[in-house]
Amino acid sequence: MTGVDRTHGSGGIATSKLIDEVFKKAFSNEYLNKLGDSAVVPGYDRLAVTTDSFVVKPVFFPGGDIGRLAVCGTVNDLLMSGAKPVYLTAGYILEEGLEAKALERIAHSMAETAKEAGVVIAAGDTKVVEPADPGNPGLMINTSGVGFVSEGTEISPERIRPGDAVIISGNLGDHHAAILSTRMSVKNSILSDAAPLTEMVGRLIGSGTEVHAMRDITRGGLATILNEFSDASGIHIRIEERKLPVSEEVAGFAGLLGLDPLYMGNEGKCVFILPEDQADAALDIIRSSRYGANASIIGYTDDAKQGVTMITSIGGEKVVTPLYGEGLPRIC
Repeated sequence: MTGVDRTHGSGGIATSKLIDEVFKKAFSNEYLNKLGDSAVVPGYDRLAVTTDSFVVKPVFFPGGDIGRLAVCGTVNDLLMSGAKPVYLTAGYILEEGLEAKALERIAHSMAETAKEAGVVIAAGDTKVVEPADPGNPGLMINTSGVGFVSEGTEISPERIRPGDAVIISGNLGDHHAAILSTRMSVKNSILSDAAPLTEMVGRLIGSGTEVHAMRDITRGGLATILNEFSDASGIHIRIEERKLPVSEEVAGFAGLLGLDPLYMGNEGKCVFILPEDQADAALDIIRSSRYGANASIIGYTDDAKQGVTMITSIGGEKVVTPLYGEGLPRIC
């Protein structure tokens, strides 16, 4: 096969060949290999279920690709509810003319990321559609995920209390800057941070840390997430600008374009809200975990009026609002 054409979406021999040569080869496991209409898998008493669609362009970018992104985004969504991710599904919508080598590369990347995250791709689907841009055919991926939630694990913004600490797991804006740099043909060394946070979250919860809330910092950025936390809990959140970890290159790139890292998306960072007296120990766990080296305690909650404020680098205090409008570019 040299490329995708309409016969690959027909449900016939060409479809079977595509599944065997690309997806079954990449994702081979005891559940998917049966190729049934649904996968029958072992279960659990409490399940977390999520679904997401990935339409990012370009599909290859510095530090990752749409396949790695699809796994990371879905796995991290499960983790944020305190679940242990176990199963994924993968729905590929392929544009006619997509090169076979590109598809194989993405499927391989997706399989490797699933292995790193400790999940099984148990079921999938493929459709072929006409390309939106015939000169540059691409693809979209839909993933659903299932995770197991242990008894006693309750993580929700409603549990946030005054006196909690706010921790972010690393530098802000990397993925957003990497995608935008690629689309603008700007040469720099910024890489996407797309990463599954399985080890970090698993170690933190496994340590007995009382995590009240957590969320992966994707579309809308940190500012939007903190406002959602405040709205859900009725608790005021105050952060400090000087404690926000941002790489020099991302800060410079954002400054040139008038972007604010508070509103820039990531695909391998999250924010934790937990009791202040557990914050230092939690920070040590996060920093010693994969992808957590630059974690930082950036603020605290209190019983002031609901909302999010930031102590600026010059000592003033300003209101931090959620993102209004569309964040550019689309990052996932």
